[in-house]
Amino acid sequence: ETNPFLELMTIPMKGKRIQVSRLGRDDNVLVNQNTGEKFGTHVTTFKRVDSEQFVKLFTANIGLTFDLSSAGIKAFNVLLWAVQKQAFAKDQVLLDSRALDDFLKSYDSLKLSYATLKRGINELEKAQIIAKTMRKGFYFINPNFVFNGDRIAFTTLIERDC
Repeated sequence: ETNPFLELMTIPMKGKRIQVSRLGRDDNVLVNQNTGEKFGTHVTTFKRVDSEQFVKLFTANIGLTFDLSSAGIKAFNVLLWAVQKQAFAKDQVLLDSRALDDFLKSYDSLKLSYATLKRGINELEKAQIIAKTMRKGFYFINPNFVFNGDRIAFTTLIERDC
């Protein structure tokens, strides 16, 4: 009798829930600053995972968002480990050869050279996830990307070029 797709949709899927809604209705607005256009579709996926899956998905999404290479993703994993295990201040971490050795002891099956870690650290700096401090090997942590929270939302806006 009526189109069921005109209202907010929640689609249960195996292990997750997908919510589809129109942009431009109520407070759900994405505005083109040049044209004032307020239309589009917003797809949100809600997925509950364990701690290990959370770290893997978080790392993978950061890698995709910032176009990190394999070295950058590996360095981000070392960064997350270092923050959990040996952060010296709330906003600083040591990423040197000893930190790498300690990381590798925690993960027997991983292989990562110091040269690869340094290449990855350079990518993390370029992505503004970390920044050098005045002390060699120490880095400031961007709290927007490295935090102790238990949830994160990644949004990718795809806009057609007319």
